[in-house]
Amino acid sequence: MSNRYAFLVSAGLISLAAVLLLPSFVARLAVAGLLVLAAVIWIFKSLIRIPADRNKKIDVDADLSAEESPQEIFALGKLFEATMGGMREGLLVVDKDMRVVASNAAAHGLFNPARGKLETQRLTELTRNSAIYGAFLDALNGVERTGVKVETHGPERQVYDLRVVPLEMSNGSSRAGRGVDARGEGSMAAEGALGVFIDITRIERLEHVRQEFLSNVSHELRTPLTAILAFVETLEAGAIDDAESAHRFLAIIRKNAGRMNELIGDILELSAIEAGNVTVRREQVELKPVVNDVISSLATKSESQGVSVVNAVAPGTTVFADARRLEQMLTNLVENAIKFNREDGSVTIRFERGESAPGKNPARDKIIVEDTGEGIPAQHLVRLFERFYRVDRARSREMGGTGLGLAIVKHLARAHGGEVTVSSELGKGSTFTIELPADAE
Repeated sequence: MSNRYAFLVSAGLISLAAVLLLPSFVARLAVAGLLVLAAVIWIFKSLIRIPADRNKKIDVDADLSAEESPQEIFALGKLFEATMGGMREGLLVVDKDMRVVASNAAAHGLFNPARGKLETQRLTELTRNSAIYGAFLDALNGVERTGVKVETHGPERQVYDLRVVPLEMSNGSSRAGRGVDARGEGSMAAEGALGVFIDITRIERLEHVRQEFLSNVSHELRTPLTAILAFVETLEAGAIDDAESAHRFLAIIRKNAGRMNELIGDILELSAIEAGNVTVRREQVELKPVVNDVISSLATKSESQGVSVVNAVAPGTTVFADARRLEQMLTNLVENAIKFNREDGSVTIRFERGESAPGKNPARDKIIVEDTGEGIPAQHLVRLFERFYRVDRARSREMGGTGLGLAIVKHLARAHGGEVTVSSELGKGSTFTIELPADAE
């Protein structure tokens, strides 16, 4: 391998190390995409190098010394092929007639053509997306395009960040005319264009979740805060001199302040669990006493609602879990079962031992919380464990819920290596099931 290739490989390794040191996932993805694009452009230009002047007489010895050896050309071709095939980003190269001359597997999956390979097909035969066509057209006119957002609507919505660069002749000249860039300045028309499609679907989804979370938090905090400010202003306006009204207003302020404190506590708890900062210490835990503690802590609430809570767990039953986190999960589920139950209803906590079979998934024990409430409509079940998702928002807020309890249960169950599920029937009630590995995995 020549010194030039050794230098390029070293530079690539150093760049890779620098990318891995970046703290942000989004930053790592963006820089990695740029590095891959630069590498592919260099390799592609090396493969399609055109002599500057075919008619000019060149000294044979000088010509041989300037060209790579057959072994180097073969290695370069293999490197190009491996780079193209191994890229997760879709790569598409077109000539000046907008006909595909090279592509990789990721690009094939992106366009999903009816006729086999992409090569030799025109870009207009592959897609009618104006953003893609416009970006490649600009590149053929010598204008590099970056940050082009492309959406596809197949079985699933996919979002790509498209970058297209012009491919000119190796001597910088072109047989085509001059194009005009976005600033109105002339630019050399290219012999082809290379586009890289970087999948940013996950980043877009995370950004949407972040925006939705911030919107929900703002809304949830604004409601009690508005009530607090309103009653403080009422007290300041003279109601503080009326002892009975003052006590009533202060009780409402205290209730809303407590709701804000509970909400902030749940947000911090959920954030810690999702970030992996919560340690789950699994051990053999006797289940019946844990359920008894949960029932005792919610006794006042169940009595005020007229709901009976039954511990149907057999004595001596054990589960492999973190005792404190298990109690937290059961408290959230039983509290919800009490709040959304009917008058004179009941909540039953029972246990089912999981059985393993050869060749099947490991056994999972089931802790089941059943209620006799009104039930949950089927269309809500899929999203029930999302943050701030409520079936009946007004009723949930009236009863003091934060909208984060079930999300916390879901993440704690997964931290145990298990899962939580729900089934419900309108008019009959709901059943929540915590599934936990029967023993250490």
